[in-house]
Amino acid sequence: MTPDPRHHSPAADRNKAPILAELLRVLPASGIALEIASGTGQHAAHFATGLPGWRWQPTDADPLALASIDAWCDGLDNVLPAQPLDVLANRRHPSAHGLTTPFDAIFCANMLHISPWDTCTALMQLTSRHLAVHGLLLLYGPYLEDDVPTAPGNIAFDADLRARDPAWGLRRLSEVLDQARAVGLRLRERVPMPANNLLLVLERRALPPEVDA
Repeated sequence: MTPDPRHHSPAADRNKAPILAELLRVLPASGIALEIASGTGQHAAHFATGLPGWRWQPTDADPLALASIDAWCDGLDNVLPAQPLDVLANRRHPSAHGLTTPFDAIFCANMLHISPWDTCTALMQLTSRHLAVHGLLLLYGPYLEDDVPTAPGNIAFDADLRARDPAWGLRRLSEVLDQARAVGLRLRERVPMPANNLLLVLERRALPPEVDA
């Protein structure tokens, strides 16, 4: 028998339903979405099924993830073939990945804390080039907040990440929002999610920040 190419993430299995519930609330009935760091493809398959009016473009920096994503999404007419995309490489060579469509939404889950800080800046720059005016950037994951006590589980998770790679770790929400504001995004909603995660709903302004006064 041919091995099943689908990888499985227990965390993605747990959080896909709560995230979809929020996407159904904040997104319009139709559009085209770009997913950054799609991982196994479980999110792409679940969201595309629950949002039939949306076309979903999954991507991942790991070439080995692409087959898993396509396998999870097999048979879904509103999911495009998974594409390789590394936000840091895209930052250096913006035209190399052929992302020409203005996307109505960009979704990224659990990437910023399992990658160097430069990926945050790179993600925001990619968003500034490819998100439609009034489109939404949706970021899911755990964050450190100046005025909110950090849950013990997140403290332990942050320590584990930094032990595995000093460049990793939970990001301070204020610093992520600074990067977003620099490319003309504003925080529309901060949505508490299960297991001490947040969904950040950021909207692109009509004008670049330097003329949006």
